[in-house]
Order: sequence, then C-alpha cells, then structure tokens
Amino acid sequence: MKKVLIVDDAAFMRVSLKTILESNGFEVVGEAVNGLDGVTKFKSLCPDVVTMDITMPEMDGVNALREIRKIDPNAKVVMISAMGQETFVREAVMAGAKGFIVKPYKEDYVVQTLNKL
Repeated sequence: MKKVLIVDDAAFMRVSLKTILESNGFEVVGEAVNGLDGVTKFKSLCPDVVTMDITMPEMDGVNALREIRKIDPNAKVVMISAMGQETFVREAVMAGAKGFIVKPYKEDYVVQTLNKL
C-alpha cells in the first residue's frame, strides 16, 4: 500500500484527494497546508508519494519539490495544477516532478498516475 502525503492550501482539495486515494487503496499518512509544511512533513512521514499543489502561500509547490528532492533525490512527487500553468509545469518537470494532474481532475486519472510511480 502506497503512503501518500497531500500538500495543498485548499482544505476541500485535500479532502477530495484523500477520499479518492483512500477509496482506491492508498494510505494518506499526512496533509500539509503549504510547501514549507509539506517539506517538514515529508521529513517526518517519509511517504512513498507526494501530491503537490503548485500555487500556495509560504512556499510554492515547485520550490517545495526542489527542497524535497534535496532530502531524497528519488522522491516521487506528482504536481497538481490548474489549467494554464504551463510555465510552472515545465519548471517542475526540470526540478524532478514524476507526474502531473490538472484540476479539475478525474478520479481514475489520479489513481492511474499514482499507481504508475
């Protein structure tokens, strides 16, 4: 069972993702409200996969991704972004993101993307 850390500043997005993941056999080991919180929780929870929103206060998803990859170069981080954030998507891929999910997302696509990792 893959352990997942959800990083998103919107509570309803965390709830939505958690519901999808838990009903598909993933274990959500933690939730973080911004990139900084995500990096801290990554260190203590050691999840198999991180879902990372891009636009957040304190520290955005791309910078959090870079910090997480410094801690663990093999970390599996999937970025979640709204439509029209292609610039960030390219940046995140160069920073080592393992996948992308675009909002609004479909349940089967989320599950498929995380299962491929």
